[in-house]
Amino acid sequence: MELTAEEMRVLGCLAEKQLTTPGQYPLTLNALTLACNQSTSREPVVSYDERFVETTVTRVKTEGWARFYHPSHGRSVLRFGHCLDEALGLDTRQLALMTVLMLRGPQTLAELRTRTQRMAEFADTREVESDLDGLARRQPPLVRRLGRLAGQKEERYTQLIGPQVSASSRVDRYSDDAESHDGEVRAEPRGLQGTGRGPDDALAAQVADLQAEVASLRHDVDDLRSQLGI
Repeated sequence: MELTAEEMRVLGCLAEKQLTTPGQYPLTLNALTLACNQSTSREPVVSYDERFVETTVTRVKTEGWARFYHPSHGRSVLRFGHCLDEALGLDTRQLALMTVLMLRGPQTLAELRTRTQRMAEFADTREVESDLDGLARRQPPLVRRLGRLAGQKEERYTQLIGPQVSASSRVDRYSDDAESHDGEVRAEPRGLQGTGRGPDDALAAQVADLQAEVASLRHDVDDLRSQLGI
């Protein structure tokens, strides 16, 4: 089964947060929406609302890719998690590689090693390549090797469970047949405005990301207070 671009974004964010901030996982709807809309470590940048994210995660749950965690042990809201590792038979390193490819598009070995540092440990790029080759030998394969881009020395790898997202695209609207010059689909949900940012907006984007993290932490503090009866 092939995921849509928005399904891949939601699942990739759930996997990323599980690996990088396990204390905040599973995620509330608000935290998941903020994760999807991050302006860093995401290609392309999107602007989803909570209703859209909830509809998307509900859809992938019915397909066996996600699960819901109902309120318990003092938690007051529904939370969401992924089943990518179970559904695809992935260990932590493989899940980390798939997560980066899902969220950032095609990557070189060096980029993958750098961008998975908070999720898994690779001694060198040879270990990254070994894990990718294993994923490529699956039936059906989960990744494949791409050719070099002009001016690049390294080959890139891409995931095969969803549309091929251009790592350089910043699109305003989704089009079923929109493609970048290198043949990779530019994917953003239909009817949703993109949030391409110029250099002048870099500081504002960083502030927005910090605000998102603070909001997520506040939710966790509220849950802890509820558990302690404070």
